[in-house]
Amino acid sequence: MIRRNPSLIIGASIVVALQLVAILGPLVARTDPLAIDLSRTLAPPGPGHWLGCDALGRDVLARILFGARLSLGVSITVVSLSMVVGSVIGGSAALSGGRVDGLVMRGVDIVLAFPGLLLAIALAAILGPGVSDLVIALTAMGWTGYARLVRGEVLSLREREYIEAARCLGARGSRLLLRHLLPALAGPLAVQATFGVGGVIIAEAALSFLGLGTRQPAPSWGSMLDSGRAFIMVAPRLTTAPGVAIGLSVLGFNLLGDGLAQLVGQR
Repeated sequence: MIRRNPSLIIGASIVVALQLVAILGPLVARTDPLAIDLSRTLAPPGPGHWLGCDALGRDVLARILFGARLSLGVSITVVSLSMVVGSVIGGSAALSGGRVDGLVMRGVDIVLAFPGLLLAIALAAILGPGVSDLVIALTAMGWTGYARLVRGEVLSLREREYIEAARCLGARGSRLLLRHLLPALAGPLAVQATFGVGGVIIAEAALSFLGLGTRQPAPSWGSMLDSGRAFIMVAPRLTTAPGVAIGLSVLGFNLLGDGLAQLVGQR
């Protein structure tokens, strides 16, 4: 079954490679990504600096490797928090039913009425730059999708025989949700989360590009795009390298999500 799923194989290979780069890349990098050497300003690629140096003489490859750790770390953290918050809210609303369900879902609709990225920009501007504030802003944008997904699935599952049997045995509320319902949603949640990581990578890069993400001089793919655009005519690699890194990351997670969706649909 997996052999007939090229999206899953290619996506998983790219994601595993990205994780290895994020974990091992900074450990084997020979150059400090924050080290400034003005004598090597905009130095072209060569031995010791395989992607050249930026306007401050910092090694571009080292910054790409460290940026992978930051981007993947932020993305996975945001998706994990969004999934937990959204699953609890959506599942609780579906189990409660009635007015509680209606009020919760109207709140979700209000949040969804705002464009997600604009909401994240507004929250990031209020909270200020920084990794923790960036995670909060992106989580506030991302939990609603999981809430709607879990609510819809729980509404269809709560009438199943094994759920009724669990109720008869005394399972109520949080136990019913955590022990019986959410495990049955592992497949759809995994697909949603995989696609979500790619979206968060783009959102984090966009906020960092606007100066609302990580604090300088921390290496971030979005901030590298911002700092490199002034030299796009003389040193296009300063924007090409982080752009390719972002594109490959999003492609890998989207292919993995598509493969997982096919795998879940075949069961």
